Amino acid sequence: MRRKNGATLDDMVAATEWLPHTTRAALTGLRKRAYAIEKGKNPKGKTVYRISAEDRSGPAAQQIG
Repeated sequence: MRRKNGATLDDMVAATEWLPHTTRAALTGLRKRAYAIEKGKNPKGKTVYRISAEDRSGPAAQQIG
């Protein structure tokens, strides 16, 4: 999702080997954890999801210690 062109649901399903509804639920979980997920369309008309490489709002970006 940090690629310039983002990732389609099919890309994420292939990468995780999860079912589509599980993958969409994971996206919802990321949103609830304050990650800024952008949604757009690629030239083929498919929905793509992006997360900014500079996104520091999510818990993974917090420093420990």
